Amino acid sequence: MYAVIETGGKQYRVEVGTELEVELLDVEPGQSITLERVLLVADGAEAAVGTPLVDGAAVDAQVVGATRGEKTIAFKYRPKARRRVKKGHRQDYTVLRIADIRFGGKSAAESDAKAADARKTERERLEEAAARQAAADAALAAKLNVATEAKAAETATTADPEPDAPAPKRRARAAAVPTETAETTEAAETTETETTNAATAEAATADAAEGEAPGAVSADADAAGVDESTEAAPRKRTRAKKDE
Repeated sequence: MYAVIETGGKQYRVEVGTELEVELLDVEPGQSITLERVLLVADGAEAAVGTPLVDGAAVDAQVVGATRGEKTIAFKYRPKARRRVKKGHRQDYTVLRIADIRFGGKSAAESDAKAADARKTERERLEEAAARQAAADAALAAKLNVATEAKAAETATTADPEPDAPAPKRRARAAAVPTETAETTEAAETTETETTNAATAEAATADAAEGEAPGAVSADADAAGVDESTEAAPRKRTRAKKDE
């Protein structure tokens, strides 16, 4: 709903909430006034035109304060008379805010309040729907994350059947077996060497005990492979020569 009012010899088209500057009025800031010179009232497709005023129509306004307009320069000049006159002027205005338009039992302020409530209700309904959709999306995302983590854990379990025995330890145990075998082999070789040395020493002791016994073979002759009969023959010939 809007209306056309007249004040200060000028006409203004106003709606609820409109702020306008009118010619200076004898009012105080914050005061509420009623403008009764309403020339036209329109509500949707219906309109009432006054002749000159609309009967039963009124516009309520609230005084915001006073202000001044832009400066206007008035300059008068008369040629060949040396006359120059320059004046400045700033018009005083009263600022009004339209609070309500009343006509035929209807109130523009009440209609606007109802429309605002309806818009607010619709906005709240949309906000609630958006909140429900966001909650549903969050729940779905959480469910998908849980499924993904479970699948990853199952894959990891299948790939490593012995989680309690890590791969490095198993390799260490496998490498320990050849080491033990090598140590056992080395110990056996050492024992065999010691046995051989002991047998050689015993044989050498026995040879030393026999001395120059007939038919005895020295260790050097045994090592050189000399026959016992061959060594004994020269000794007999030597003895025969001595007898002669």
